Amino acid sequence: MGVFDLSIDYEYVFERITNFIRWYVGRVGAVGAVVGLSGGIDSSLTAKLLVEALGPNRVLGLILPEKGSTPKEDVDDALELAELLGIEHRLIDITPIVESFLSVLPKADKVVVGNIKVRTRMVILYYFANARNMLVAGTSDKSELLIGYFTKYGDGASDFTPISDLYKTQVRMLARWLGLPEKIVSKKSSPRLWPGHMAEEELGITYDLLDQILYGLVDMRMNVDEVARKLGVSRELVSGIWKRILANEHKRRGPMGVQVSGRSYGVGYRLPHIT
Repeated sequence: MGVFDLSIDYEYVFERITNFIRWYVGRVGAVGAVVGLSGGIDSSLTAKLLVEALGPNRVLGLILPEKGSTPKEDVDDALELAELLGIEHRLIDITPIVESFLSVLPKADKVVVGNIKVRTRMVILYYFANARNMLVAGTSDKSELLIGYFTKYGDGASDFTPISDLYKTQVRMLARWLGLPEKIVSKKSSPRLWPGHMAEEELGITYDLLDQILYGLVDMRMNVDEVARKLGVSRELVSGIWKRILANEHKRRGPMGVQVSGRSYGVGYRLPHIT
């Protein structure tokens, strides 16, 4: 355990999230939810919570691997979880779709190409959601949303986000409490956008430490120097995390517009009066 106590009231959090899922799906008149299953901790916990809230017959799991990036163990874990939860699931290889994009686009680096893969999955999720009058359940957690570690209009696109107020360490806690397979709970996180892609290596920090820094900055409302002193880490490290939070605000918001009429009904941003 770190300096900050990130423990949660499991029963309260479970009831809060499942009640929210039932309320929101019912509110919009959807028949259920679609979730992308990666074999990782976030999507697995989201699927479990959907099943607990709606029942297995109202949840569709889509497993969307890409050759060269998605390890067989992730596909196997996703299939095993879907069977364990008793939900309908489909396995769709996105490789030919991604290749069709790349065949007509100029060459780009692996991050740009990786984002095409994530957005391809988003299109497929919404295809099934639209066809079945279902909603797409997002699988992003609080840690990744705060620092912008997701693809805009890719895995960041969804109709509701059940675990968006749980840090990664809390996601693992709740998943273990709910009895998800330990091999999924303890698996290192990875977006799997290219071979050997691991989240902590790309971020340059462990989730345990990242969550401690985020909790201090966001939940405790401490400044950069206070968090650095409290955790015994460099100011540069904490400052870098804070800068990421600010720089990625645009990824957590919808498109911004400018208000030009007297009433905008919330669609535009009112600029300050300029003389």
